[in-house]
Amino acid sequence: MNIVVLDGHCVNPGDLSWDALRQLGNLTVYDRTCIDDVVSRAGDADVVLTNKVPLRAAQIQALPKLKYIGAMSTGVNIIDVDEAGRRGIIVTNIPAYSTESVAQMTFAHILNITNRIGIYADMNRKGRWSGCEDFCYWNTSLAELSGKTLGIVGLGNIGMKVATIALAFGMDVVAYTSKGADALPCHVRKATLDGLLDASDIITLHCPLTDATRGMINKDTISRMKHGAILINTGRGPLVNEADVAVALRSGQLGGYGADVMCKEPPAADNPLFAESNVFITPHIAWATPEARARLMDTLASNLRSFIEGTPVNVINR
Repeated sequence: MNIVVLDGHCVNPGDLSWDALRQLGNLTVYDRTCIDDVVSRAGDADVVLTNKVPLRAAQIQALPKLKYIGAMSTGVNIIDVDEAGRRGIIVTNIPAYSTESVAQMTFAHILNITNRIGIYADMNRKGRWSGCEDFCYWNTSLAELSGKTLGIVGLGNIGMKVATIALAFGMDVVAYTSKGADALPCHVRKATLDGLLDASDIITLHCPLTDATRGMINKDTISRMKHGAILINTGRGPLVNEADVAVALRSGQLGGYGADVMCKEPPAADNPLFAESNVFITPHIAWATPEARARLMDTLASNLRSFIEGTPVNVINR
């Protein structure tokens, strides 16, 4: 069995092992692959594994031996799942591997915006505290999370973990979710989207990217938020209209934006968000802790092993 990894570098830049996959077949790992090279590199592949390299209908149709596509991620937006299904090709993903890490990054952004740790650390490197007349100083707003309302959009594995952390901070938690109210954890209240926008001091996005959620945070929905609300996006970049977010930050309608994802990745250097002082963007690394990537690699091999044994798991196109 020929196994081709199209873009292994981000998942495993060298600190983890591919040995579990090598035991399952003839493995070829490419660090990166441009879309024009997919067919030439995977033309003899029975199995293709991809993190961010698209497998659209044209590529799938040009790979006659292909039997299995493994997304090295939870999301499968880059794969034409319907075309794969029509050709009898199994598509799997890797659920829940990054729950702990993404929830942690969510609160790293929240705490950075409310406590301005990065800003003060930078000022102090430049001597601000050393030249202070008092034993301390602050020249930004500071906020205590206890008693604030956190609105969670999407209550899957990550959203649930974020809710647990928020409750430990003493926050009130409301959630916009397809789950019934009786399925929500104790002290988490179900809300409509309008209700969540109206009530929340901080809003964090953890829903899938679909036609219904694309651009759901826009000029209209931002106008329904509390003045000065904080927005966090560690879900998917296109959940927000970035131009509208930039305008709302300049007007003060949004008090801060923390994101680990953007609409285009890598982003354009002239993206309007980069010009805003109350924007804090990390380069899509919430999932990338060694612990999370090790879980990803373990599940990647386990998924393929189950497929070979005739009992595929984590299949998203049955």
